[in-house]
Amino acid sequence: MKEQDDIFQVRSVLAGNTAAYAFLVEKHSEMAFTIANKIVRNREDAEEIAQDAFVKAYQSLRTFKGDAKFSTWLYRIVYNAAISHTRRRHQEFVQLDERVVSDTTEDQIFENLETIDPELQSKLVNKAINKLPADDSAIVMLFYMKENTVDDISQITGLSVSNVKVKLHRIRKKLYDELQNMMKLETVA
Repeated sequence: MKEQDDIFQVRSVLAGNTAAYAFLVEKHSEMAFTIANKIVRNREDAEEIAQDAFVKAYQSLRTFKGDAKFSTWLYRIVYNAAISHTRRRHQEFVQLDERVVSDTTEDQIFENLETIDPELQSKLVNKAINKLPADDSAIVMLFYMKENTVDDISQITGLSVSNVKVKLHRIRKKLYDELQNMMKLETVA
């Protein structure tokens, strides 16, 4: 039903009711900002990127074919704009070690995380996510926090479905490794 509302509004805008675009902006502005902010990690830049993405989406609305959800199409514009901004600015991000914890299964990761106090777990997970490279952080946010499907993330990022699955797997392992290191520091402190 929600996607039908988007399609109705898109058709309304294309039919000449430009005020209908305000509905789409209001509905998707928070998520657009969140995606941009996860990538550029600067509130002002993220706001500007989100606004520019809405302008670009409006100007390109006739190219929206409807074979994907409007939100997926829009978030891809935001994602690409944020990645381009990051590349232009050559910002340095603290990156987690790229090694993969090959001897730990995902089931073991989740079992170990369940033993941590929920408040501490949330704090540590957010810290670990902030240490991820920008594109990995955005993928985690899209999948876990906004509950997009792997297919949606593939369309948003331009990565293949299998690449998104592999990235999610590696990201989970990186996060687990970082959480293990943080837990060791917590017990020492």
